[in-house]
Amino acid sequence: MKEKLILLVDDDRELLELLRSVFERAGYRRLLTAVSGREALELWREKKPDLIVLDVMMPGMDGFSVLREIRRGSRVPVLMLSARSEAEDRIAGLECGADDYLPKPFLPKELLLRVGAILWRAYPERHRTAKLAAATVDLERAEVRRGEERLPLTARELLLFEKLYENAGRIVTTGILCETVCGEFWQGYETTLSTHIRHLREKIEEHPSKPVSLVTVKGLGYRLNLKEEGL
Repeated sequence: MKEKLILLVDDDRELLELLRSVFERAGYRRLLTAVSGREALELWREKKPDLIVLDVMMPGMDGFSVLREIRRGSRVPVLMLSARSEAEDRIAGLECGADDYLPKPFLPKELLLRVGAILWRAYPERHRTAKLAAATVDLERAEVRRGEERLPLTARELLLFEKLYENAGRIVTTGILCETVCGEFWQGYETTLSTHIRHLREKIEEHPSKPVSLVTVKGLGYRLNLKEEGL
């Protein structure tokens, strides 16, 4: 899901940069931004984004007008943002065809959760499994398979593994992994993270003390290495 193209639309340039930062820190790699309704429509027609995060209160062409134009030819998922929280505005957005409506101010985590839920509904993925050197991890069942053995993952182990799997082959920093489990206030969680990583290795590695799938990148974080096809 992190490979989906997302268009962020808001006339407040500072908020727009904040939105971009929130999505980038969460691992989204393909982002477009627009500061007006007209620019949003141009980018929608040209780039065909997979999801649009659309501000309502914009000068000239507001978010409702943009959404009505989009809905004439597309069912692309749209999450609307507005500083107005009145029920009438939420209803108006949903009647125009919005998939969800989030009032400002909002917590970044809530925004990401809503976006994730919309993407899962709109673009359901096939059953996800991660093939490693000594095991296969079934992310849907939250279990590790090693031959005939089945080892369940705890909720936090699953959260950590999903973050590593989404970024397989790349370094995921200690801070990002701590934030994945604890949210924004993760400082001081590093020792507990090391314990979760050790438990994960005990389940997925043939030799946990000499890991080849979940490796430490000294001073930075961790990297998950998937098994190459054909091996």
